[in-house]
Amino acid sequence: MSGNGCTFADRNVTVLCCRYCQQVLSSRGMKAVLLADTDTDLFSTDIPPSGTIDFIGSCYFTEICKCKLKNIACLKCGNIVGYHVISPCKPCLLSCNNGHFWMFYSQAVFGTNRLDSSGVNVLLWGNLPDLEENADEDTSCISEEEYIR
Repeated sequence: MSGNGCTFADRNVTVLCCRYCQQVLSSRGMKAVLLADTDTDLFSTDIPPSGTIDFIGSCYFTEICKCKLKNIACLKCGNIVGYHVISPCKPCLLSCNNGHFWMFYSQAVFGTNRLDSSGVNVLLWGNLPDLEENADEDTSCISEEEYIR
């Protein structure tokens, strides 16, 4: 899922929660940077979050690149938490990317490291099943202390 031979297997998997209401938005988050502006920190995920976010507003384009975007909002509180890349532009597709098209603003979400099945080690992207969205995922955010333990 990554372009140009880039590897993201050693990146931590994070649980993404809305900063406004603490709703879990995704259990497959990754720290990321905006390809068109590497000074901008984001979180991203590869699978559309189910039942936690929805599209809001109209599609738009950035001034930096030609990607077609649409904002996403938390279903629990209604705040905009990020955007979906509806149609990536060619330069972004050809650059080193993680293949994620669901982006979350670091000002709107926070991430906590997800632990592997042992409950001891941080789960890495290289060890994450391709198509698992947790059906038994809790809808309230677990405290950072719980994830650290």
